[in-house]
Amino acid sequence: MKVKTKSGKVNKAWLNDHVNDPWVKRAQKEGYRARAAFKLEEIDQTFGLVRPGAFVVDLGSAPGAWSQYLRRRMGTRPDPQGTSSLNGTIIALDLLPMEPIEGVHFIQGDFREAEVLARLEAVVGMAKADLVVSDMAPNLSGIASADAARVSDLIELAVDFAREHLKPEGSLVAKVFHGGAYDALVHLFRQTFRTVKVHKPKASRDRSAETFLIGMGLRD
Repeated sequence: MKVKTKSGKVNKAWLNDHVNDPWVKRAQKEGYRARAAFKLEEIDQTFGLVRPGAFVVDLGSAPGAWSQYLRRRMGTRPDPQGTSSLNGTIIALDLLPMEPIEGVHFIQGDFREAEVLARLEAVVGMAKADLVVSDMAPNLSGIASADAARVSDLIELAVDFAREHLKPEGSLVAKVFHGGAYDALVHLFRQTFRTVKVHKPKASRDRSAETFLIGMGLRD
């Protein structure tokens, strides 16, 4: 005998919202792997972050929607066969596997592990990035203090990476969540970057606590 649980009702409601979501439908129509592509698109269009020829690092990249957007944005005009070459460099990293994207160098591993960070830094080499984007998010437990600590840990690692590997005029985009760690993370960004913006794209669900911090220009 099957019993309807609260979680089952929640999952069914989420699935219904997902199927009928106009952003999901648009992503499917335009060939993006997730609606998240339009979050980065809006941030880029608002702040002018992605340029052809750029060096970009995509943290928390799976399933690949942000890397897809970057690849299209940094692609040259298609040749008669409909293909375009990448004008720039995109390095992506995620704990989960990601289907290949032409021209994108993907590393699978946990960003919190020193060995994985070393692999990423080996690929980056001596180059300095124009842009680091982070859609990383921990698995949330529902325990506010623990979740705030997990979020802070990832964002602090992303900021540390940006300090080491961004050009002086480079930018960092990071997903954060309103909650116990939010004010401290905004403060961290303001300590690190000359200009800090907070932006919630239209493609973010209204009920979601997520928002994005954009830091531009490293402080000396």
